Amino acid sequence: MRALLWLSFAGCVSVAAATGTTTAEPTLQRFLARPDEPITQYRALRTLEGHNERFNMHASLDAVTELSSSGQFTYRIVKQTGSEYIREKLRQLLETEAKVIESADLSRSALTTDNYELTAGELVEPGIVKLLAKPRRKDLALIDGAVFVTSDDADLLRVEGRMAKNPSFWTSKVYLVRRYERVAGIRVPVRLDSTAHIKLAGESKLSMVYDYEMINGTPVSE
Repeated sequence: MRALLWLSFAGCVSVAAATGTTTAEPTLQRFLARPDEPITQYRALRTLEGHNERFNMHASLDAVTELSSSGQFTYRIVKQTGSEYIREKLRQLLETEAKVIESADLSRSALTTDNYELTAGELVEPGIVKLLAKPRRKDLALIDGAVFVTSDDADLLRVEGRMAKNPSFWTSKVYLVRRYERVAGIRVPVRLDSTAHIKLAGESKLSMVYDYEMINGTPVSE
């Protein structure tokens, strides 16, 4: 699971809450001390959508995605509509994910002090603490931004920020927001939203929503 997240450790800031004064550092320490929750296998229907305002292009794609117990990621497109150009970009996202899982060292994106420095930030609203994440290197697997967790048990809610490295010469200023929930008892990503600046095409937007059918061998009830 920690290979799906981002962070590390660095400090503490005190903040005032409605019920009194608290600090973000204990929440940070609880977060770092949480046991890993590995996702060994899953099956989920994903709905991907892309939009470009300048050329008024839009597309959507539904795909059944699956991670097998042997660690192989596969996808099967079941529906697609809209711009062929954007649909191809959406398919490339799934293909890239398959290649990363097959060949990459997932520890490069893991929640470790090798990858990140984290400054304990502030209580942004009742029950939610913001932790500031700073990548130690420019890497496509890392982000420069913030992590939002529950203040009581340091459970992950959201990660957002700019990619630490631009994906290509043509694509820059990629800002991501990834949301998490507990499904079948496991903390998993449920939605990704991103904006990016594409040379000549301007700002483009992407969303990806996960609808899980099975996690770690356990069927997900409706």
